[in-house]
Amino acid sequence: MLPDDFLQRFHALCPEPLRDAALASFGAPKRVSFRLNRLRPEPQAALQALCDLGLSPQPVAWARARGVEAYEIPPVQRELLTHSRQADQGDIYVQSLSSMLAPLLLAPQPDDWVLDLAAAPGGKTILLAELMGNGGKISAVEPVQGRYHKLKANLGRCGVTNTQTYLKDGRAVGSLKPEAFDRVLLDAPCSSESRFRTDDPASTAHWSLRKVDECARKQTRLILSAYDALKPGGRLMYCTCSYAPEENEAVVHHLLRKRTGAQVLDTGVPIDHASPGITHWAGKDLDASCARTIRIWPTDGMDGFFLALIAKPAA
Repeated sequence: MLPDDFLQRFHALCPEPLRDAALASFGAPKRVSFRLNRLRPEPQAALQALCDLGLSPQPVAWARARGVEAYEIPPVQRELLTHSRQADQGDIYVQSLSSMLAPLLLAPQPDDWVLDLAAAPGGKTILLAELMGNGGKISAVEPVQGRYHKLKANLGRCGVTNTQTYLKDGRAVGSLKPEAFDRVLLDAPCSSESRFRTDDPASTAHWSLRKVDECARKQTRLILSAYDALKPGGRLMYCTCSYAPEENEAVVHHLLRKRTGAQVLDTGVPIDHASPGITHWAGKDLDASCARTIRIWPTDGMDGFFLALIAKPAA
């Protein structure tokens, strides 16, 4: 069962036409998504090898239209995929489709200097490197030692060569490297509400409204650090896997109030089970431009996600 407090908030937030499918997804087996690693010399050979194993990957049209070779397989094929030699060697990377959206919408250029401010376990960092053709520079920051070592291992396994990793608290980066980066990705640590499962009590065991508020306090400091590290004219992608407005629109609202000139951009997300961000919550008005943020609602093929693309004005 899902917590009552969570369900009440979810009903208030999720648009009615999407609600039944979204709620059902918390207990349904989910399709598994992965992408071919184009940093490898023969990515199509990896796809053929998976087919030879008996997998039935189906291409994801919106991802391919943006240059990423993403595929889905049925839930029953999960173990075969995750234990494949292709996954072990980094020829493919198993990643939720929602998570792929953040680097795609940030759209790093080959000669950019990109900051990934909460980078572990590295899936988004690897996709950033792929989109950049291993060009430019990526600084990947992770404060938790165990996760930091997993990040380094994943980057090495997948052939990423343009990334330097740092074991550091992201809240300090903005003051240490002010206005240094062309692009910043902040997939903020959150209450992980999109990972809730009705068949796994452990998935909700540590959730509470207090936990949501604790995450929000950390996120407001992280987003200011991320924005301060951004060059004039640069772009910041803020995202979470939470549905809580305190962790999403309210954090963006905080940034807009603290940093004059910050602008929320339209993302043009090609997903039909999405809705605009909200501009009113818990009796408080939020900045009207929060409506340009995007909420991805869960299905049997995608996890819930929140995305906000933010620009810093040119000097």
